[in-house]
Amino acid sequence: MAQEFKLKGLSGLDLKNGEKREVEVEGIENGKILLVKQADKTHAMSSNCTHYGAPLKQGVLTPDGRLTCAWHGACFNVASGDVEDAPALDPLAKFDIIEKAGAVYIKGEESTIKASRRQPNVKCSVQGQEKVLIIGGGSATIGAVQALREQNFKGGITVISREPNYPIDRTKLSKALMADKSTLEWRDSAWFESASVKYINDEATGVDFSQKSVSTKSGSSYPYTKLVLATGGTPNMLPLPGFKDLKNIFLLRSIPDVEAILAAVGEKKGKNIVVVGSSFIGMEVGNCLASNNNVTVVGMESAPMERVMGAEVGKIFQKLVSKNGVKFQLSASVDSAQPSSSDSSVVGSVKLKDGSSLPCDLVILGIGVKPETSYLKDNSAVQLEEDGSLRVNEAFQLLSNSDVFAIGDIATYPYHGPGGSGAPVRIEHWNVAQNAGRSVAKTITQPNSKPKAFIPIFWSALGSQLRYCGNTPHGWDDLVLQGEPDEGKFAAFYAKGETVVAVASMMMDPVMSQSAELMRRGKMPTKSELKGGMDVLSVGLPAEVKI
Repeated sequence: MAQEFKLKGLSGLDLKNGEKREVEVEGIENGKILLVKQADKTHAMSSNCTHYGAPLKQGVLTPDGRLTCAWHGACFNVASGDVEDAPALDPLAKFDIIEKAGAVYIKGEESTIKASRRQPNVKCSVQGQEKVLIIGGGSATIGAVQALREQNFKGGITVISREPNYPIDRTKLSKALMADKSTLEWRDSAWFESASVKYINDEATGVDFSQKSVSTKSGSSYPYTKLVLATGGTPNMLPLPGFKDLKNIFLLRSIPDVEAILAAVGEKKGKNIVVVGSSFIGMEVGNCLASNNNVTVVGMESAPMERVMGAEVGKIFQKLVSKNGVKFQLSASVDSAQPSSSDSSVVGSVKLKDGSSLPCDLVILGIGVKPETSYLKDNSAVQLEEDGSLRVNEAFQLLSNSDVFAIGDIATYPYHGPGGSGAPVRIEHWNVAQNAGRSVAKTITQPNSKPKAFIPIFWSALGSQLRYCGNTPHGWDDLVLQGEPDEGKFAAFYAKGETVVAVASMMMDPVMSQSAELMRRGKMPTKSELKGGMDVLSVGLPAEVKI
């Protein structure tokens, strides 16, 4: 039951517009709320981001009332507490403010204050003939499902997923090698039941677009009025001798993959592990395993993640991860996987093209994914892009069929962020997939609404936390590096000409979140301004969104 709680140390409300202040709540152990003054009104709300618990006092507040978390880009509406951008799913709780007798109080329930969140209202009894069918069970799916119910969609929702679990926080698979389904799942069975969502463990094998139905591996058929394709990516296997045949060679995409890796590592650990691929998945899993094992990362580039981040920044990551014990074989190409001398069915070493060999007990491949659209391969009603993805418009609708949407790793969509100019891009980011799901829900429930405007954001665990926003569809030709790169504390601004198209940061929050909001509003400083010493945190945020 709601009651009044006094805020510690306040005799009145004296915040200035744009100010955020975290305040302790008397009578509640570790109880805190956040006060925010926006457009002459003071709001009281949950103090921490509902994604991973970051303190929102460190976030970025915009003139139009968006509060963006400094860690991973989750964004909330100050007036309502509602989620505006991924990766948060739960909205912030809001509290009434009461001033009396020279003190300030809030009104709310103790449990809600402690939880620092409220549960979204998704309860629904299905009405009408509309049927949204979603194929896939990842970030895009949970974004779409929840947003549909939040936006009062009363039609049927069916999800078909081949994974033996509800949507999980897939980012924790490579960053932490977590395999506990109950910990990883964003929502449980009771949640989907209350939202009247049918969740089916099956695999789509074909789509009849003219009859508006999807067939599955089990022999079932499911009708739809709107179809959302969100089948994600399939990890690439090395098409080289030994990799397909030998045991203890692993891909990493699902909970069973993590379980298999952990079983091979064993409780005693101390294994020799070769990770093929020096991009994000390879670096994360290598870093995760290095504390108790001998890990070597093999990469074709001269520095980890050089293709995306450049050699100068990639070497910063290499230095950080090396401190944790990871060894590197860079500018190297793999020749084959060789069998163990003690068991010819199990991998014993990875041979490189220079003739050297890396002894190993297991191998993990982190060499990217391809769009999982095999169920559409021979379908004459759609045309797949060269990489197997589907071309969509700004609302993520297929160009040939406005009742069908494609989101996540399988979608190639027009990018309108800095330097994009509508260039077709396919972005394999958790936030992009979930934001696309939210966008599709809005298009279904509000057909005449403008597509959701968001800047791609991702993060990585590489000894320190990396934050990144933007995209480089036309590449980049210059880099402005601020901070103390040798100490792993930096902000990297990637420019194409004078336009800053992407930003990466470590230990300099909230540079990334501020940059993402500046990009949305067409206010990002130029390369020359940054080289001249301009601090993005000193740049005022206009209210108008320009993308």
